[in-house]
Amino acid sequence: MNQINRVAIVGGTHGNEFTGAYVIQKFAQFPHLITRPSFETVTLLANPNAFAAGRRYVEKDLNRCFLKQDLQDPTLNSYEELQAKSIQDTLASNGDKQADFILDLHSTTANMGLTIILVNSHPLNLKLAAYLSHVSPLVKVYRCSFKSIAENPFVNSLCELGFAIEVGPIAQGVLKATLFQQTEKVVHAVLDYLEQFNQGEIPSTKETLILYDHLSVVDYPKKQDGTIFGIIHPELQDKDYQALNPGDPIFITFDDKTIVYQGTSTVWPIFINEAAYYEKGIAMCLTHKQQINI
Repeated sequence: MNQINRVAIVGGTHGNEFTGAYVIQKFAQFPHLITRPSFETVTLLANPNAFAAGRRYVEKDLNRCFLKQDLQDPTLNSYEELQAKSIQDTLASNGDKQADFILDLHSTTANMGLTIILVNSHPLNLKLAAYLSHVSPLVKVYRCSFKSIAENPFVNSLCELGFAIEVGPIAQGVLKATLFQQTEKVVHAVLDYLEQFNQGEIPSTKETLILYDHLSVVDYPKKQDGTIFGIIHPELQDKDYQALNPGDPIFITFDDKTIVYQGTSTVWPIFINEAAYYEKGIAMCLTHKQQINI
């Protein structure tokens, strides 16, 4: 990659995550804020119907609709599936409309702070993530890599360069000034970095990056009929990115019995008690913390 020509800032992929949706509405109203000399910046409200309804999605989670095989399947025609195909046409078609970098803005009810979510290990993505974590101690970097783009169901599968920004904690359908401003600040830092990249001004130096690599997901304690009988333990709630050791409390049942983490090594849980993940059977994601040289 020698030149970034078009950057897409996407918000409202989930309609009840207001931070990203309103950030891009602000940028659409004041485009000079995201204008840079060497590339075009465009904004996209990804799921307008869900945003208007204040819901995560209308029929299907849009951020699970970008598998390559699904985008190519003409029989898939729910609202979000058709919207995913439209977004592909807008951002991933050949020619002038092709986005070279996609920034997808999200928010979470979990205590995630400012999280960069990588879906691959492209050197530019890693270097940019390292830069962002260097300029802001609030930034954490979560890598949820897929073996190939074809296996990635997220908006960011449409472009090798780019990532999602996840901010929280914040309730669904709510705006909070601090998180709104933090999101804006990260977006501006990304655009400034890409401008410097185009100008050949990024120094080629050794850097280190702390990564939280995805390991697995954990579901809530459930009965055979699928109903929950336990909740996140108070000692774990809001402890995203903090070490969870074997034997530490992880759940507490409705009859007040503690369930401990039974893994064999320390992990770092994130997305703890995310509201949108109840339907997905995810109480938290477990990660491995490591430092890499880039």
